[in-house]
Amino acid sequence: MATPKTARLKALGSGPRTAPAKDLETFPNPNPGRDYLIRMEIPEFTCLCPKTGQPDFATLYLDYYPDKACVELKSLKLYVWSFRNEGKFHEAVTNEILEDLVRATKPRFMRLTAEFLVRGGIYTTIVAEHRKAGWKVPEFVELGERPQG
Repeated sequence: MATPKTARLKALGSGPRTAPAKDLETFPNPNPGRDYLIRMEIPEFTCLCPKTGQPDFATLYLDYYPDKACVELKSLKLYVWSFRNEGKFHEAVTNEILEDLVRATKPRFMRLTAEFLVRGGIYTTIVAEHRKAGWKVPEFVELGERPQG
């Protein structure tokens, strides 16, 4: 049974969905009073080269400190899939995705790193960032390696 907070999510729990979508859905941040980092690795990103029409492949790394909303994963998957048949330069598509994610979630901080596979002997990495005005990066505490058990 869906709770009132998740009942409005279209992609989540709506059964198999076989079509890409540009909608990015969010849910309320369960801990809005705390700075915490969300990290995602999206290894199956594809778009098309706008010059040749050949596919470009990339791994996207999304790191963000949420404010009031978090991005819902299934909607993110369908959103990323929506670029598969679009011709975009690496720089343009990376910044477009960041802008759409920032518009949807309004995070404290967000960084999108797109590592594209080789094209013509060149690997391309694009890093785009957003920082909410006045937000300060929390100090990171390095704990060392986890003991092997």
